[in-house]
Amino acid sequence: MQLKRKKIAGLLSVATCSLLCTPAQADEGEWDVDSAILYYAEDDDRVQAIEPVINATKDLGDEESVSLKLVIDGLTGSSPTGAVPSTEVQTFIRPSGERSYKVAPNETPLDPSFKDTRVAYGMNWAKPYDRNNRRNYGFNVSKEYDFTSISANALWQHDANMKNTTWSYGFNLEFDQIEPTGDVPDPLTSMDKQMKGDSSDTRNVIDLLFGVTQVIDRTSLFQVNLSLSESDGYMTDPYKLVSVVDDDSGKPADQLFESRPDSRSRQGLYGKYRKTLANDDIFTASYRYMTDDWGVDSNTFDFTYRFKFGNGYYLQPHLRLYDQTAADFYTYFLLESDSPPKHASADYRLGEMDATTIGIKFGREVDRQHSWSVRLEQYEQTGESSPSEAVGQLRNQNLYPDVTATIVQFSYAFIL
Repeated sequence: MQLKRKKIAGLLSVATCSLLCTPAQADEGEWDVDSAILYYAEDDDRVQAIEPVINATKDLGDEESVSLKLVIDGLTGSSPTGAVPSTEVQTFIRPSGERSYKVAPNETPLDPSFKDTRVAYGMNWAKPYDRNNRRNYGFNVSKEYDFTSISANALWQHDANMKNTTWSYGFNLEFDQIEPTGDVPDPLTSMDKQMKGDSSDTRNVIDLLFGVTQVIDRTSLFQVNLSLSESDGYMTDPYKLVSVVDDDSGKPADQLFESRPDSRSRQGLYGKYRKTLANDDIFTASYRYMTDDWGVDSNTFDFTYRFKFGNGYYLQPHLRLYDQTAADFYTYFLLESDSPPKHASADYRLGEMDATTIGIKFGREVDRQHSWSVRLEQYEQTGESSPSEAVGQLRNQNLYPDVTATIVQFSYAFIL
């Protein structure tokens, strides 16, 4: 269920962002260890996730270091299939084609079999060329029962202007293999016929990053990044459906496997400002604009303010605002009279939406070797639940249910 996980990871990143607490500073030969456990739960018994993370960095001297990262996470709960609700009981066949489940009248169709475990491992090596140039190389491996991903990355940084300006250049190469339960479904074929193709498919991704960080004065800096991404291969979610409904009654007549383009180009622009105030409080604001050739444009505003207290304690409110347009091929449903499209998806995460994350983080930097924090956030996602194109009984249905999730994270950093 890796493609479901890919989208859910976007929600989890609302909470995780950068890893954990303010890191301690290790001396040569010591391990700087960041650890955390995150809990994510959507309302109405939908998706739940538990994700422990540990990242260890060893200082090798002369600004050289090596980092190891391990992530183990598990997902359970019920996930939307993309099918529309109905005034009648609906029956859906599981991806394996061997079992089925029923959805009650006027309920959003959810697949109750959503369950997965992922193990991911990463390693990075950082070493300076000279006093003004640094390099960082890494690789990552991620494995779950229907998905394997291997990636390699590199980042080069150049200091200029008496180290007040840092230029960054980087890339990431990712190679994915998708092995869906019940094999890869043929696009836009009926769920009832279970038309399947190969047992697996592949996808390749190339990401490029260009950035600059500028120190404005002793208490503030500004960062700008440009990112480019090219994906090619199997981009469809093999577990998502699109309903075909009667033109007049709006009742589902068939359920088709979705179809997405086999390539995607994305561009992003990111800016971040950070200011340390006279009382040592820290204000951070960022903005990200993303666009792609699927027709999805998004804006993300993120704000934090860290209040510093005595004995290393701090309190940090957080606000994140997000909006996006719908993909060109996104649709709530297809009409029986429609000509067969080339691509169609009813996955609400490709639809027009707004999302808000609000939360607070409380922590303490105990000493040079220990720090901890607890973060609590609430995520809310909304879309158009009663679109104008709804017909028949669909006019009285919720075609884009709100998503509300609670996120809790505990982090602890120490030195070995």
